[in-house]
Amino acid sequence: MVQQTSLAPSAAGSLEELVIQVQAGDEQLRQELLRDYHPFMIKTASKVCKKYIDVRRDDEFSIALSAFNEALDRYSPEESRSFLSFAEMVIQRRLIDYIRREQRFQNQVPFSAFDVEDDEEHTLNPVEVEESLRLFAEEQQGIARRAEIQLYAQQLKEFGISLQELVRVSPKHQDSRQLLFEVAYVLASQTDLVSRLLEKKTLPIKELLKVVNVSRKTLERHRKYIIAIALVLIFDYPYLRDYLALPKTEQQ
Repeated sequence: MVQQTSLAPSAAGSLEELVIQVQAGDEQLRQELLRDYHPFMIKTASKVCKKYIDVRRDDEFSIALSAFNEALDRYSPEESRSFLSFAEMVIQRRLIDYIRREQRFQNQVPFSAFDVEDDEEHTLNPVEVEESLRLFAEEQQGIARRAEIQLYAQQLKEFGISLQELVRVSPKHQDSRQLLFEVAYVLASQTDLVSRLLEKKTLPIKELLKVVNVSRKTLERHRKYIIAIALVLIFDYPYLRDYLALPKTEQQ
């Protein structure tokens, strides 16, 4: 936990209690938390972006600050045990989205926009520009992919599942994977089931049996795999969708 400079949760109540006060309308306390947790935001952003974050120049810090503020509003003690864990997840998600947007922008900018002339009026070779953009895009994609996997592993851990275990419990046959994906898709597409899943941190088998044509035994046997796939769909992890080769459904 970040050491505080002026706001001490140990003296004024737990951090989670302070967040509840912010949600009740204490805007002064909100500003104090936003100020005092700058080191936490910088550390989280630096971990995602794999670089030092300058609070005065880097957009990533502004995104982390905005995400922390968002976390103050969205935090629920019933769904998350620790506010900082929740805030870290929100910051990571927002930065991953930012990296994706930047990557798409780089792919859309015409090469002519990068034409520059030196003192002798020689135009920069567009082939060099293209190669630089390609390498930059690959680097950004790698950062986003690693951050996405890290965030996913953190979420799986809340359900008592590891990435290594997910590999072991994945069905070997395509037909089985397709069936379980369809179950996960139904789960991820229904708000009440998603809420129960995220709140209870367990598969809502009783409720699922009402909306899918699958036996209880199948749901219980493949509980961890269904949860893992549902999380990919709920939180929209595109790199993991590609990596897991998730099939398409007729609804998509």
